[in-house]
Amino acid sequence: MQEQLRVGLDYLESITTLLQRVRNAHPTDGLYQAAEVQFWWGRPRSTDEFGQLFWFDDSGLPAAAFTVTDFGGASSLVYDEPTVVVSVLPDADPDWVAHVISRGLAHVAGGGIDAVEVEIDREDAVMRDEFAKHDFVLQGAGVIECWLDSAARPKISPLPEGYRLVTRRDMTHRVHHMARPELPGFEERLQQTSLYRPALDLLVIDDDDETAAYGMFWFNPVTATGVVEPMRTYDEHQGRGLARHLLTVGIELLAGAGAERISIGFEPGNPVSSHLYTSVGFEPYRQTDVFGGLTNP
Repeated sequence: MQEQLRVGLDYLESITTLLQRVRNAHPTDGLYQAAEVQFWWGRPRSTDEFGQLFWFDDSGLPAAAFTVTDFGGASSLVYDEPTVVVSVLPDADPDWVAHVISRGLAHVAGGGIDAVEVEIDREDAVMRDEFAKHDFVLQGAGVIECWLDSAARPKISPLPEGYRLVTRRDMTHRVHHMARPELPGFEERLQQTSLYRPALDLLVIDDDDETAAYGMFWFNPVTATGVVEPMRTYDEHQGRGLARHLLTVGIELLAGAGAERISIGFEPGNPVSSHLYTSVGFEPYRQTDVFGGLTNP
């Protein structure tokens, strides 16, 4: 294995390739999909120019990585500290996982990041034990990851009167509905990714032409998977079936694009999301926990 650093868009390309390799090696292994880290790229972050640590095999393909993303605390519902993602191919030797973690933490510490968090599958004893050896402690629940077989997808739920469904492709004349003035360039950064498609970036608008709900759907043709990330219905429009309509339309579009499996995640303390996702056919697959610690205790 050859250890190398990747920065910016080179990092994004390498982590995308690695996560696609993980997914193709096992249909549901690995906590993250390429679409998720590409969505993260939409916001400028302090770690954009950080040298991310990768290992490449003899064929020149990424085989492991220890990467860190600064979510800025309040910008994330799950993480408070910069978050590391440990990516290895399925059935990796425990000694190799230990090396990736140890070397990764040392690299991050050397880059001036003193404390990080990591999300770990509750069933991943190897990862949990290795981070425990570095004095990482449980911070709280992470997310519940669910999967849906597209062949078992639900019918499209009706859209209530007073609303209409559009795509970002139809709305380029106005600022993106997820843009934030203090973090400019959201749409431009999304366009830098390989998986973002404006036709799968859906929103519901009301009679006043204001955004009532939105959902972003990602199709990965390399892995034949879809991802729902993120979804939101604004408070004044909740309870009217907008999220169900968005979700069922998005699932149909992903299936039509070629997605064989679709994933979505929600926080354990969110019963509304849990009911919605399971009621349309998503099945819980794993639950994660978040652990935190110092990079150089």
